[in-house]
Amino acid sequence: MKTQYYTASSLDGFIATEDDSLEWLFPLADLNDSSYPDFIAEVGALAMGSATYEWIIRNAEKVAAETGSSWPYTQPVWVFTSRVLQAAEGSDITFVKGDVRQVHNEMRVAAGAKNIWIVGGGDLAGQFYDEGLLDELIVQIGSVTLGRGKQVFPRRVLSPILRLVSVRQMGVGMVELRYDIDREE
Repeated sequence: MKTQYYTASSLDGFIATEDDSLEWLFPLADLNDSSYPDFIAEVGALAMGSATYEWIIRNAEKVAAETGSSWPYTQPVWVFTSRVLQAAEGSDITFVKGDVRQVHNEMRVAAGAKNIWIVGGGDLAGQFYDEGLLDELIVQIGSVTLGRGKQVFPRRVLSPILRLVSVRQMGVGMVELRYDIDREE
């Protein structure tokens, strides 16, 4: 069982625009030609920030066109938020706030032998990293620049902590980098 941050980034290091949009990503690659189908099959629980969650809800039609469903997850999802939000229809969502370590324990139980996916944003993934809970970074880098926006991983991480384990080209618009995180004992 791993805790993984699986995300996409622009070439200049942003996962979303300043207004939290992910639309820049859709034209770059076909989900079925990526590692996503195999990846999601091994996911037992998800964590996401409220900006990611609200973007999915606001863009349900676009999400459905890309994934086949306006709420594309069958696994339980923990949404980190300080506000009161409504659960998406047909979802298994728990709204939480506070320490990621405590929530991670709940997620491990729910995931069983499967993996935990930190969907986004970058700061949420960073919080899991800060607590020593993140095992792997999987970043798909698109052939676009956004100029500004939400950083993919707003943490300072110096070598040799990130160990590149694979590189995969996906068409002419994306490349996937996989990194294991070597924790200092």
